[in-house]
Amino acid sequence: MAGVLKTLTVPRASALQSASLAPVTGGSFSLRSSVKLAEFRGLKIHLARSSASLNLRSKLPCRGSRIVCEAQKTADEVPGIKDSAWKSLVLESDLPVLVEFWAPWCGPCRMIHPVIDKLAKQYAGKLKCYKVNTDESPSIASDYGIRSIPTVLIFKNGEKKDAVIGAVPESTLTTCIEKFVQIGK
Repeated sequence: MAGVLKTLTVPRASALQSASLAPVTGGSFSLRSSVKLAEFRGLKIHLARSSASLNLRSKLPCRGSRIVCEAQKTADEVPGIKDSAWKSLVLESDLPVLVEFWAPWCGPCRMIHPVIDKLAKQYAGKLKCYKVNTDESPSIASDYGIRSIPTVLIFKNGEKKDAVIGAVPESTLTTCIEKFVQIGK
């Protein structure tokens, strides 16, 4: 599950230069439903409906506006699995399976999530990807000797074939995956 952004400090001068106001005839203003923050990729400000919520002097949103992380939409692309589905989804899979062991409080786990999501898209149809929250399913982690998270395991034909421990670069995971994914099938 994606975390909630509590606060964000935005530099006044450059954060909203791309204008949240669009002049309309008659001197009134039209507010867009949201403003993208160019310097902070994946973040945008959802403005309140009324123009009263906009501080016209600084052009920064005031009360009623909120900053939203667009990455939350993609944070859960790789499904999580629990004890009950482990055998059918991982051990009995006809494709190789990548499983990331993680926990919500783990900073390096949050760093590797986007990499796992990207690889899941890249190898769609050739590799299945899942995430196991070690706090919710400690027995699976225990069965496979997971002592450090994030840990990524590769399974093929129901057997653990490879393990990568820590928040590693995408290239490391790709090299590991390529050993077990059949190209062209």
